[in-house]
Amino acid sequence: MKRMHIHVGVDNLAASIQFYSTLFDAEPTVTKDDYAKWMLDDPRVNFAISSEDHAAKGIEHLGIQAENPEELQQVFTRLRKADAPVLEEGQTTCCYAQSEKSWIADPDGVVWEAFYTDGESVVYGDSPELSAVSRNAAETSCCAPSKAALS
Repeated sequence: MKRMHIHVGVDNLAASIQFYSTLFDAEPTVTKDDYAKWMLDDPRVNFAISSEDHAAKGIEHLGIQAENPEELQQVFTRLRKADAPVLEEGQTTCCYAQSEKSWIADPDGVVWEAFYTDGESVVYGDSPELSAVSRNAAETSCCAPSKAALS
């Protein structure tokens, strides 16, 4: 079963961890100096926050997290049918995780990622331009591939 993903950029990580832990009635499953993540089952969501220059403030992007490579291929197929440029990033390090992912933007520029995570990382990952898929996106933000990768 796939999981909805929401990534939010925040100014004060500690205050935001306290707020969202109270809101979700759960502590983060991952906590770093610049990042926190909740893997919630009710609602079924991968909710992440980043501080510093890792993400634009507010909702950075949305996504669909597959639980296995077969589910990811199903989502990738739907992305390709969506009649919008798709960034097929492939294997990458993002948000302290090893993942395979692709990116797309909706008609209004809201950026979506589809990904499958198959490992952890001790580093945050690259932070190239999320504006590669949307002119509404911040120039420097979370883990998106560069414009050169646009297919």
